[in-house]
Amino acid sequence: MTRVAIALGSNLGNREGYLREAARRLAAIITGLELSTFYDTEAVGGAPQPRFLNGAAVGTCALSARELLDSLLAIEQDLGRTRPYPAAPRTVDLDLVLYDDAVIDEPGLTVPHPRFRERLFVLEPLAEMAPEWVDPITGKSVAQLLEALRA
Repeated sequence: MTRVAIALGSNLGNREGYLREAARRLAAIITGLELSTFYDTEAVGGAPQPRFLNGAAVGTCALSARELLDSLLAIEQDLGRTRPYPAAPRTVDLDLVLYDDAVIDEPGLTVPHPRFRERLFVLEPLAEMAPEWVDPITGKSVAQLLEALRA
């Protein structure tokens, strides 16, 4: 079993409903799923769009990183996510942020998530549940990354 961290986001429709349903589906593949508080945030980068509701989930998983990513994409699709253009508004967004201490760089799969260190909307909820989790790239804990980003 591998410890995993998933970032969740939604900025269309019933945002909380989409996040809770995504978490319910994640619980079927992630053992001991813990879900953070949800944070209401501005969209970052790109064209103006509705506000996001963001959160994080952690637990353990028997799937490979690629299998987990495929499962996340299937959940997004089942919950109505479309990708008409990059950074389009979405019913649900599920990002694989950390996969234990693995560093993976394959076509379509980069772990740790390449921009999670720059995003309060990922670090704040993740720090609620896993402040000690160390980023294998920087060697800094989630709490340290959050503190540095806030500074």
